[in-house]
Amino acid sequence: MKAFYAAIGALFMITACNTANPFFEEWDTPYGTAPFGKIKVSHYMPAFKAGIEQQSAEIQAIIDNPDAPTFENTIAAYENSGELLAKVSGVFFNLSESDSTPEMQAIEEEVLPMLSAAEDAIFMNEAFFERVKAVYEGDEPLTREQQMVVKKIYQRFVRNGVNLEPDKKARFSEINSRLATLQQKFGQNLLAENNAFKDLTGITVSEYYDFMSSCDDRAKREQVFRTYSSRCNNGNEYDNNAIVLEILRLKAEQAQLLGFPSFAAYQLDDKMAETPDRVDAFLQPIMDAAMAKAREEIADMEAIAGHPIEPWDYSYYAEKVRAQRYALDESLTKPYFQADSVLKGVFCAAELIYGIHIEEAPDVAVYNPDVKAYKLTDADGSLIGIFYRDYYVRPTKRGGAWMNNFREQKAGVRPVIVNVCNFPYPTADQPSLLTVDNVQTAFHEFGHALHGFLSQCTYETVSGTSVARDFVEMFSQFNENFAFVPEILALYANDYRDGTPISPELVEKISSALKFNQGFTTGELCAASILDMRWHELSLDELNQMTDAQSIRDFEARVCAEMGLIDEIIPRYRTTYFNHIFNSGYSAGYYSYLWSEVLAVDAWEKFKEDGIFNPDVANAFRSTFLERGGSEEPMVLYESFRGSTPNPSALLRARGLE
Repeated sequence: MKAFYAAIGALFMITACNTANPFFEEWDTPYGTAPFGKIKVSHYMPAFKAGIEQQSAEIQAIIDNPDAPTFENTIAAYENSGELLAKVSGVFFNLSESDSTPEMQAIEEEVLPMLSAAEDAIFMNEAFFERVKAVYEGDEPLTREQQMVVKKIYQRFVRNGVNLEPDKKARFSEINSRLATLQQKFGQNLLAENNAFKDLTGITVSEYYDFMSSCDDRAKREQVFRTYSSRCNNGNEYDNNAIVLEILRLKAEQAQLLGFPSFAAYQLDDKMAETPDRVDAFLQPIMDAAMAKAREEIADMEAIAGHPIEPWDYSYYAEKVRAQRYALDESLTKPYFQADSVLKGVFCAAELIYGIHIEEAPDVAVYNPDVKAYKLTDADGSLIGIFYRDYYVRPTKRGGAWMNNFREQKAGVRPVIVNVCNFPYPTADQPSLLTVDNVQTAFHEFGHALHGFLSQCTYETVSGTSVARDFVEMFSQFNENFAFVPEILALYANDYRDGTPISPELVEKISSALKFNQGFTTGELCAASILDMRWHELSLDELNQMTDAQSIRDFEARVCAEMGLIDEIIPRYRTTYFNHIFNSGYSAGYYSYLWSEVLAVDAWEKFKEDGIFNPDVANAFRSTFLERGGSEEPMVLYESFRGSTPNPSALLRARGLE
């Protein structure tokens, strides 16, 4: 206990010397949200250091406890540790992704190795592991949620190399630290290239697909395509090739240290899919169906174009076919999908289905003037959580869209969650107008948010979105279904110019067109999933034979040929800008979008069978999935709700590929 009291004393001293540092204070703010206006860049590092020291002392106190290990004095004690570290991490890492600056990037570069070392100090600590193992192997009566918490914490130790010999354990820890630095550098390089993209092309990365479907200048489309598809692959200071190879080698080495033949085998060992072979067998039929459909799409496009279709032609002529076949193009739909109105639709759907209430919270501080805060309450008036909407593109924000937590849910604590997107910025002439894909993105990310908000777990380890990677996307993709339900559209889709409601005819056109161009859409997604798997299925010996950027390009080209990807389509993400797998935790996991979609589509079919607005079905979905997080095995939860295992053919039907 001496170490614990020494650390607490040190923390008090730090607090006394840094009374202006808000991380060392209780936040006397609405709902305990972060006081962004008081937080300065200089506050982060002292808070990180104090937080690491505090948690280290708390872990040591668990180890020094003379009583026999129990769930309460070991597992629950761990769950309650690290409060200060979670507090500063929740703020810093959200802002470093969505409102980054060179100063924030410098802190990130310094703090990531520190955090990696601190985590290793916990999950490679043999004395702590022995206590966890005693609970894991003991016969103490536990609730199902407690059993899952113990299992996940135990597995985290094992998967982090706690059983390795000392020299191998040291190497594993060294790799963790190096990976933290490399992944951060990968992301910084991509952010720099994304910002340079606008200087080179005149558009932002987030406008790429919209531009490629609407630009009449074929030469300009080709120039934009080549610039987009070669990001971080140009031999300049932001080139990611060497970083990619080092990341892949280090991950393969870690897997080898733990006795796995590849990183993919290691990564999938605790996922729903379980093995790389099972993922490969799942993906290839989808790829084959997508390419068969893509060939049909190309034939239709070439009939209009009068020339062979190149990658920079695909989206452009697809829109021509769409307009011809459905009398629909984005210029017709965008006026009905103003960003704030779409958010209203997102909220209305959640309120109708789950019986919750959402209102703006102007008293909650935000970290950027473009961000808005909202309060969610349940039917009984109790607080569900606080939501930040950060929708618009800006240079300090990385590309893409995501949900994240500022504060996780656990017993007595309600979550604080953000949705970040890169929608077009409003201009003086018009508000931010969204494409159909943007609308689906808004509903998708709020599906993740609902998974976090409606969680009713006791322990953070299993709360909210703390589930297997190939399960978590089910809920976001499921929520997309509400975007174009006529009853929901009637609540939010009005022409921003005169308030005219969207017509039933246009709604029908949108619904019919949703399955259009699925050869391309599914193909580029599946191609990226297969590329991810192939990279992470390589052994360390195979990766060591790759020496330069050309070897990466050659491997990528070979994989695309082997999977059957046609020349007119490229993977949604090529290797050097595949942020999901080299900087965002989806290594050997990008397949999870398609895997989860099977679950989401199959669950949606139940809603359609029993009534989309049937409260019994919605309540079952909420209580079975959204409230329980990772407190039970995914397939157990799924079969409990659906009454059967998911049907993979549901995905092909939903995408019009059967």
